[in-house]
Amino acid sequence: MADYNYQARPVSSAGYDAQAIDQGLRTYMISVYQYMMLGVGVTGLTAYFTYSTPALFSLIYGTPLQWVVALAPLGIVWFVFGSIATMSAARAQAWFWAFSAIMGLSLAYIFRAYVGTDIVKVFFVTSASFGALSLYGYTTPRSLSAWGSFLFMGLVGIIIAMVVNWFLASPAIDFAISAIGVIVFAGLTAYDTQKIKEMYDAGDDTETAGKKAIMGSLTLYLDFINLFLFLLRLMGNNRN
Repeated sequence: MADYNYQARPVSSAGYDAQAIDQGLRTYMISVYQYMMLGVGVTGLTAYFTYSTPALFSLIYGTPLQWVVALAPLGIVWFVFGSIATMSAARAQAWFWAFSAIMGLSLAYIFRAYVGTDIVKVFFVTSASFGALSLYGYTTPRSLSAWGSFLFMGLVGIIIAMVVNWFLASPAIDFAISAIGVIVFAGLTAYDTQKIKEMYDAGDDTETAGKKAIMGSLTLYLDFINLFLFLLRLMGNNRN
């Protein structure tokens, strides 16, 4: 997870009361998780509404618009991560909600591709796994910084393998990609949670703290969605 130009300062040297810092950190992390969960909710509702509206679904998935919908979230993520230092917290929040809704449009296909009960089952498995991994990242006294390079290389490897398998269409490679994807995003969930916690600074003003919370929620949102999608590929009953 990038530091987004924010540098954490040693809170002990700033003279803040330890109890106040603990309460501030708790409030900050609750805000991160609330944004993230609401974002997932917006995505899920948008995806189901799109699937349940044949005209809208056909408009997106029956035309080249599907490529716009598929690539737009990536563009928004790069834009927000690159511009967060200069944009306001309110603007960052608006982009987060827009991103969550567009992701819903891009994920509507899963309701056609997979059995509904499997989607629900995998969602709950993902939620439980994400919660446990994030809790570990938040509470462990061990630094997870050494994981960063390994996880980044794993992520790059997944992207390359997915591009290659686009042409090969190998079920074995697809299974391997899904299994490795689960491992990588499980690790990223714990790693990113610790990095988000370390970004907290008791001396931040409301605007800065708000932007950090949005960036943290967007990062964990991406971990959750990707973990869900890779688990769905492994556990879901594909209709195709």
